[in-house]
Amino acid sequence: MKKRNFLLGRGERLAEPVKIPTGPVDKISPYTFAEAKERLQPMLNKLAEKISELSDDVCPEGNTVASLTLNPEFIAKSYYPDKLLRTLGLETIGSRKKIIIPEKKSKDRKPTETTTTELFVKGDRNSFLRWASEFSSWKESDINVQQIMEIEEINFPDADTKIKAFTDSGTTQVFEVVLQGNDDFSEVLFKKYLNKLGIEPSFERRFYVGGLSFFEIAAPSELVENIAEFSLVRIIRKMPELRLLRPTFRSTGVGGGKVDYHNLEPVNKNFKVAIFDGGVPEDHPISQWTTSYEFPDCGPATEELLEHGISVTSAFLFGHLDPSLTLPQPYSYVDHYRVLDDEPGQNPYELYEVLNRIDDVLSEEKYEFINLSIGPYLPIDDDEVHAWTAVIDHYLSTGNIVATIAVGNDGEGDPSINANRIQVPSDCVNGLAIGACDVPDNNWQRASYSSIGPGRSPGLMKPDLVEFGGSLGRPFLAVGADGIGYLQTGGTSFAAPSVLRISAGIKAHFGNSLGSLAIRTLLIHTSEASAIPKSEIGWGRVARDLDSIVLCDDHIMRVVFQGKITASKYLRAPIPLPLTPIDGMVNIKATLCYATNTDPHHPNNYTRSGLEVFMRPNKNKKRKIKDGESEPLHALTKPFFGEIRNNFSSENELRNDAFKWENCLHAEKRMRGTSLNEPVFDIHYNARSEGHNDTKFQELNYALIITVEAPKVPDLYDRIVRRYATQLEQIQPIIDIPLRISEQ
Repeated sequence: MKKRNFLLGRGERLAEPVKIPTGPVDKISPYTFAEAKERLQPMLNKLAEKISELSDDVCPEGNTVASLTLNPEFIAKSYYPDKLLRTLGLETIGSRKKIIIPEKKSKDRKPTETTTTELFVKGDRNSFLRWASEFSSWKESDINVQQIMEIEEINFPDADTKIKAFTDSGTTQVFEVVLQGNDDFSEVLFKKYLNKLGIEPSFERRFYVGGLSFFEIAAPSELVENIAEFSLVRIIRKMPELRLLRPTFRSTGVGGGKVDYHNLEPVNKNFKVAIFDGGVPEDHPISQWTTSYEFPDCGPATEELLEHGISVTSAFLFGHLDPSLTLPQPYSYVDHYRVLDDEPGQNPYELYEVLNRIDDVLSEEKYEFINLSIGPYLPIDDDEVHAWTAVIDHYLSTGNIVATIAVGNDGEGDPSINANRIQVPSDCVNGLAIGACDVPDNNWQRASYSSIGPGRSPGLMKPDLVEFGGSLGRPFLAVGADGIGYLQTGGTSFAAPSVLRISAGIKAHFGNSLGSLAIRTLLIHTSEASAIPKSEIGWGRVARDLDSIVLCDDHIMRVVFQGKITASKYLRAPIPLPLTPIDGMVNIKATLCYATNTDPHHPNNYTRSGLEVFMRPNKNKKRKIKDGESEPLHALTKPFFGEIRNNFSSENELRNDAFKWENCLHAEKRMRGTSLNEPVFDIHYNARSEGHNDTKFQELNYALIITVEAPKVPDLYDRIVRRYATQLEQIQPIIDIPLRISEQ
C-alpha cells in the first residue's frame, strides 16, 4: 500500500505559556486639561440646551442619550474613559466608528482624516445638565476627570441621524427599529411611547442580542421622525426584503440525461447538518438522505422555493454533478428546514418570521454544520450590525459549528453605493462567507455575480473563500425538482453548500480528531491563492480534493494545534522542524482561527477577543544590550501575519489596532533554512467587552495550523515525525475510503 503522510495532530502538546514583560506606555494627550475644558464647554452648553428641550415622553425614566467622540489616539481598550463616566453617572450603551479630522494631534503632528470611536452614553437628564453647569470648576488635580483630554467631540444624536434608507411614501409601512439596550423594561417604555403616537405594535417577533433590541413595527411613514426621537432608538429603517439567492440562470435537462441515483448510506451518520431554505418534498429521490421539517406557521411552498431548496441540498449532498457518473456517496444525512413560505418580497413581515424560525431551531438543536443561502436583501453596513448577523453570530460564537453563508449574487451592482458588497448575514465573523468562482478547474475567476468585500472591521476578509457556483459558460449541475433530470444553474447559493460538503467530508473521515474550528482553519489554510484582489475572493478557492487538505508530500509537514489560551497571557507555539539545519529555502505557512463572543452594539469593537502573534525565527538572535542591562529573555521578533493589513489598510479607514481583533489570520513566508533555529509563534490573548478591558478570567479556544515546506529536504516529514514521536500524532481517518471529494 502506498505510504500516506497524514497531517499531524496534538500540536498543542508542544505549546507552553511564557512570560513576556510589558511596561506601561505613557500617553501624551493632544490637549492640555485647560485646552480640553475650553474646547468642550461650548459643546456641553449646546448639549444641555437640546436636552432641556426634550419632552418627558422621549426620555424613558428621565434618561437620555448623548455621544462622545474619542480623540483617535485614545481608542484602544486600555484608554476607555471609565473613571470619567463613573464620575458623571453615565453608562456606555453602544458605539460606532466615525471618520474625523481631529483638531490636534500629539507631538505637534499635523491632523489628518482618520477613524475613531463614537460612544453612546446614557444617563439621567440632570446628569448631563449638571456636567454642563459644573464643568468650568473642574480641577486637573482630580484624577477622576482627567480623561476629558481624551474626548474630541460631545454631541446630541438628533432624530434625523437615526433614520436610514427611507423615503416617505405617505403610507403605513413595516419598519425595523433598533433600540440601545436589551431589557424588558425599555421595551415596555418604548411601547408606551408608541401608543401615545397612535401606534399599536405587537412586538410578536423581536430579538435581543448583545446590547441591542430589534423590533418590527408597522407605522405611518410620517411618524418615522417621531419614533426616532425616542432617546433609546439607535436606528430606524424600512424593513429590508428577504433575499432568496435566485440563480443567475437556470434550465433543466442536460442532453436528455437522467440522474443515476443509488441507495448508499452516507459515509458517516454520527453528526448533524442543517440547511435552512425553501424545502424538499418528501417524495423527492434525495429525501432518502434528507429529513424535511415544516413550521406550523408556514404557508404553502411555491415551486420556485422548492426548486431552490432541492438544488441547495443537492449541492451539499453531491457537489457539482457529472452527468456521466453515478451520484457521489453523501458524507452525511441532512436536516432541511423549510423556513420560506411565500414569494420573497411580498410579505413585509417575512424577514423576522424567517429569522425567528432559524432562531427557534438553533436554540433547541445542536448542529455541527449549517448552511444559509438566504438573508436580508441588504449589503452590509460598516456602522451597524443587523439582527440576522447578530443572532447567527451568537450561535456560532461557541466555535462548535461550521457555518457556510452565501455572500449574495449582486456582484455587478453599483459600487458607488456599495450595491455590489457582500450581503447580511455573510458578515458573521464566526462563519465562513462563501463567494462563487466561474469554473471548477484551472484558470478560474470570481463569478461576475458574486458579491464582493471587504467585510466590516473586524471581519475584513469577506468573502472568506470562493467555490465553483456556476456560470453561463459552465453551469452548476444539481438534481432537478422533478427528481429525474438535472438543473443547470448558478449562484453563490450553490457554492456555499458545496463548501459545507467539503467540511462534512473532513468530519466524516476523521471524526472527532478535528473540531469545528480546526476544520474551518484547514479550509482556509489549504485554499488555492490567486492574484485576484482579496476583496473579491478572500483567502482563495477551496482545495479541490481532500488529499490536498489532509495529506503531505515527503518534503512537507503540516501540523494542527487545537487548544486554549488564557486572557492576558502569552502562549508559545513552536514551529516543528528537524534537529539538524535545513538546506535551501523553507516556506512556512500558518493559519490561526478562533471563535469569539460579539458586541453588536459596538460594531467597530465587534469581537470580544483578539490574538496578537509574534514570530521569533531564531532563539539565539536577541536585542543588543546596553551597558548595565541584563540579557533579553526572548529572541527578536519578525513580522509574519501582515496579509490582512497589506490588502486592506490602504483602502479602508481603520483603527490603529484593528488587525489584532481579526479572528482569522493567514500568511506564509519564504525564509532561508539556516535562519531558523527553534522558531516559535508567541500568541497573546487580548480580551475586551463593549470596547474596554475585560478583566474576567477566561479561556479562548483556538486552532492553529502550520505547514513547513522544504524542497531540498526530501524526508522532512519523516524527520519531524521521528523528532516529535512522543508528542505529535498522525491524524488517521476513521473510515478508510477513497479520499477524492470533488470533481474537476
